[in-house]
Amino acid sequence: MAETSARTLLLLSLLQARRDWSGAALAERLGVDPRTVRRDVGRLRYLGYRITASRGPDGGYRLDAGAELPPLLFDDEQVVALTVALQALAASGAGADLEEAAARALTTLRQVMPARLRHRVDAVEITAIPRGAGAPSVDVEVLLAVSAAVRAREVLRFDYATPGSATADGAAPRRVEPHHVVVSGGRWYLVAWDLDRDDWRTFRVDRIAPRTPTGPRFRRRDMPGGDVRTFVASRFRGGTGGDGGGEWPCWGEAVLAAPAARVAPFVDDGVVEDLGPDRCRVVLGSWSWTALAVRLGVFGADVTSVRPPELAHAFAGLARRFARAAAAVP
Repeated sequence: MAETSARTLLLLSLLQARRDWSGAALAERLGVDPRTVRRDVGRLRYLGYRITASRGPDGGYRLDAGAELPPLLFDDEQVVALTVALQALAASGAGADLEEAAARALTTLRQVMPARLRHRVDAVEITAIPRGAGAPSVDVEVLLAVSAAVRAREVLRFDYATPGSATADGAAPRRVEPHHVVVSGGRWYLVAWDLDRDDWRTFRVDRIAPRTPTGPRFRRRDMPGGDVRTFVASRFRGGTGGDGGGEWPCWGEAVLAAPAARVAPFVDDGVVEDLGPDRCRVVLGSWSWTALAVRLGVFGADVTSVRPPELAHAFAGLARRFARAAAAVP
């Protein structure tokens, strides 16, 4: 009986790992004859797993999705990966109202986890940093509706709330070809081709109110820049995204009176050059010279050797504004 149960679990693991299996291939992997494979498949069906069989020389078995989620079989590495992913989601503040559900799923999984695995996953401790007040939550049903339209490649109609308003204020519904749902900085975005504006657009999912039904199917378009990551990075940098270049329009450099090790973790897309114990050169880009000066000023260190002149002028302009602000304080 123990051998039969172990073989049945191995059969389930094989069916989960690949979409289609021939009877002969399963028999070879299990070390049994095809008749025994058929009996083991029958046991899995009795337990609630929907396994379809096809006859003929090319016949075989396939594990189909059922109306209810049956028990699943995971190997050790899959269990570790799943629990770490759930813990990361519970601590992520991703803005989709899924953190509590992830925490419950993690608790359920941990209760049935073997001790050898529990010790491994308990060693991973993720600390949650709450989202800021400006990072809104996304309705899970809206996220599922938008994602379903992306997967089905169906035109999506929705009302879109303007900044500072909870509704679309009577504006005409947007019509888009949805291509990707992405998450960045605690916010969820829809990347889509706007049919009325004939251009690519990014929409915040928390501002979307989908309309039903969805529209006709569409053929996928090529993303500017070759992939969605390049396109979204370009948009968030202030670029048009049309050419996919994603380069900052303003680049400059300066020497900071601060150790390179303290500056480098906060320079995502720039270059930090170590010039000694308390000096480093930073090369950065931004969407304007003023914004670039602000980026270099946030380190709270003296700034010298500023280049090009446009960046130096931006520092001078900020200095005058900050001086006026300080003078206005009683």
